[in-house]
Amino acid sequence: MFKFIEQPPLLYRILFPEGVWRIKRKRRKIVYLTFDDGPIPEVTPWVLDMLDHYGIKATFFLVGDNVRRHPELLEEIKKRGHSWGNHTMNHLQGFKERSHIYLRNIKEADDLIDSPLYRPPHGIMRWGQAKVIKDHFNIIMYDLVTRDYSKKLNGEQVLNNVKRFARNGSIIVFHDSLKAERNLRYALPRAIEWLKQEGYEFAPVDM
Repeated sequence: MFKFIEQPPLLYRILFPEGVWRIKRKRRKIVYLTFDDGPIPEVTPWVLDMLDHYGIKATFFLVGDNVRRHPELLEEIKKRGHSWGNHTMNHLQGFKERSHIYLRNIKEADDLIDSPLYRPPHGIMRWGQAKVIKDHFNIIMYDLVTRDYSKKLNGEQVLNNVKRFARNGSIIVFHDSLKAERNLRYALPRAIEWLKQEGYEFAPVDM
């Protein structure tokens, strides 16, 4: 059965044409690993080491308040050659906030993160918000959500989401967060190895 969360359907993508959902390349199978909600010292350094181990560059969508508390982790992400983006200052959902508060929160995070890339928490924002954000950022959505954060899934199920939904150009969402840590530590290395076996290359989102 098709799952709405793991791979958003065409209708949902059409509702937000301002966003980049997938980046296909001709003659090459490429996926884009992304990590949301960090950086935190309990998880992000492990992710960076794992990416180094496999020689992969990825993209981190950072919560501004985490960057404020752990600025050295943003510098480490940069040092290791990854790209990074804005994920609001306090992980706000656009539908739950007044637009002026939501947009101000993004600006507050931008003062710390300084990136042209933006991803809305939970992939949720209002149409009017998206139009304003598009004037200042490249909105990077996703083609595959691993659901590593879910307490209802185990690491094997998260890995199976990757195997089932990954395709050429997929922007894949993992989370370098405490909530996702258990599933992430199981699924990430196995997902990378499976994707490599399937002939995929890896690239950061860099627009």
